[in-house]
Amino acid sequence: MSERVERRLAAVLAADIAGYSRLMGRDEERTLAELKVLRKTLFDTSIATHRGRIVKTTGDGVLAEFVSVVDATRCAVDVQRAMVEHNVDVAQEQRIEFRIGIHVGDIIIDDNDIFGDGVNIAARLEGIAMPGGVCISDDAYRQVRGKLDIAFDDMGVQTLRNIAEPMRTWHLRLSGDAAPPDRTGRAPIQARGPALPDKPSIVVLPFDNMSAEDGQDYLADGIVEAITAALSCIRSFFVIARSSAFTYKGRKTDAREIGRELGVAYLLEGSVQKIGNRLRIIVQLIETEAGAHVWSSRYDGTLDEFFDLQDRITQQVAGALQPSIRLAEIKRSERRRPQDLSAYDYTIRAMPHAWALEKAESGRALELLETALAIDPRYPLALALAGWCHAQRAVYNWADDIAGSQAKARSLAEQAVNLNGDDPLVLAVLGTVYTFVRNYGTARVLLERALALDPNCAWAWTRLGWIDNYSDRPQNARQHFEQALRLSPIDPMNFNNYAGIGSSHEVEQDYDKAVEFYRRALQERPHATWIYRNLASSLAGAGRIDEANAAFSEMMQNYPGMTASKFKEAMVFSGPTLDRMARCLQSLGLPE
Repeated sequence: MSERVERRLAAVLAADIAGYSRLMGRDEERTLAELKVLRKTLFDTSIATHRGRIVKTTGDGVLAEFVSVVDATRCAVDVQRAMVEHNVDVAQEQRIEFRIGIHVGDIIIDDNDIFGDGVNIAARLEGIAMPGGVCISDDAYRQVRGKLDIAFDDMGVQTLRNIAEPMRTWHLRLSGDAAPPDRTGRAPIQARGPALPDKPSIVVLPFDNMSAEDGQDYLADGIVEAITAALSCIRSFFVIARSSAFTYKGRKTDAREIGRELGVAYLLEGSVQKIGNRLRIIVQLIETEAGAHVWSSRYDGTLDEFFDLQDRITQQVAGALQPSIRLAEIKRSERRRPQDLSAYDYTIRAMPHAWALEKAESGRALELLETALAIDPRYPLALALAGWCHAQRAVYNWADDIAGSQAKARSLAEQAVNLNGDDPLVLAVLGTVYTFVRNYGTARVLLERALALDPNCAWAWTRLGWIDNYSDRPQNARQHFEQALRLSPIDPMNFNNYAGIGSSHEVEQDYDKAVEFYRRALQERPHATWIYRNLASSLAGAGRIDEANAAFSEMMQNYPGMTASKFKEAMVFSGPTLDRMARCLQSLGLPE
């Protein structure tokens, strides 16, 4: 008979130091001495205070178990808050910053050590946590939500290395504690919620789908997309981008907390119910400071009146926020509608895949968009998004025929703008495509026109930032990326803004700062493997050869056929910058 294995359910906390190899390489004795002190005075004390047990310490890592996931989370919060204070007067390049992962699950106990999925998942969550941050599993989140005065950001479904099933994860936000500025005097990347703008500000939250039929989410998502786009085009409003708003989908919402997180005075929420051909839409406008209802309304109609219902809701919201608003401002924002509602359906379904900036996701978006265009070949939004997907294939080295992908992207985007040249999203896509064929002047004109129509278009601000990077204007680029971050503070696409800020520092040859932001981008989106092209180059430029070789190895695993010529064909930086980046990669072994 086999020996009986002891199992139990436990909360597991795994922690390590971000950039440990770099710290050891810079000053081994100082790092080891400081780590020893921190373990004794901080980790050991905090774990004991919260009724935990240190299972083992290995190198820079700590593994602990707790009876309660609430205790484990409180312990993590105490550690990270104490580290903020500890690092106040420490130079950025010398700071020890812990990453912590927490999971609750089954563990196996063997000779006072622990094993099993509970341990493995906690370790993988620690790996995707940001420096100074805490990442917890959905199982852990369900046990702590509502029990701690802490905000959590939904990181979406993550594929964790060597874990069979993807899982939803959450980032713990220490919202009550603003991290100190670094030694340059700049504010941290994530701090307390932004201040309210000096104009009416609003976020349109995802509407609930109350329909009994499956597959009707697109109706609710489409209404939110339309209302957000229409309100954004009213220059006197400040509107949070749709992608940030959609991070609240499926989450219990608290108006005051959302107002603080996003820096807005109002939120709009609602529900959509479809029964046969009938639609019922209920909306309510809420003031975030006190959580008070401003108004609520019900709209009834048929599926054939879907777009008319969107318009009526938009007009009433705009009128409630600013009674003097002119109807013409709303009318001006209306996009050309598809001839067939199913084309709209497929296009709305494609949007989150198109924005992911990942090879498989972009491919899925193209499949949906091609279906939409087979139904309505003259639908501008579908044409524009399809063009953007082909542009991604070129600039991220996903296509063997880069020139062919560029030509396809340009053709689709031009068709879209010829059909509707007053749609900010269409103009922004076309501006992006022109960027990727190195026509920066035309690209800038189109993006600035998009922003004149929709000053709240976070993505257009992002794309202007990239144009400035490509044009060797890094300081201007950072201003544009920061504006995009303000318009969409918790956008899943913000990893691209952090990559853009990293790129601006790389253009300036401030390689250590570039590495910091590239790594931040990868922590937010580990599957955006195209960033390793930039990270490896910057690490080489900084002379951090061991780290550079590791990043280069990761890059080549994802781009096994990469050469310097393919790299330069896809990238669209200025000649001197591109040559410098290529030389850095060639120093690591990239073939010509």
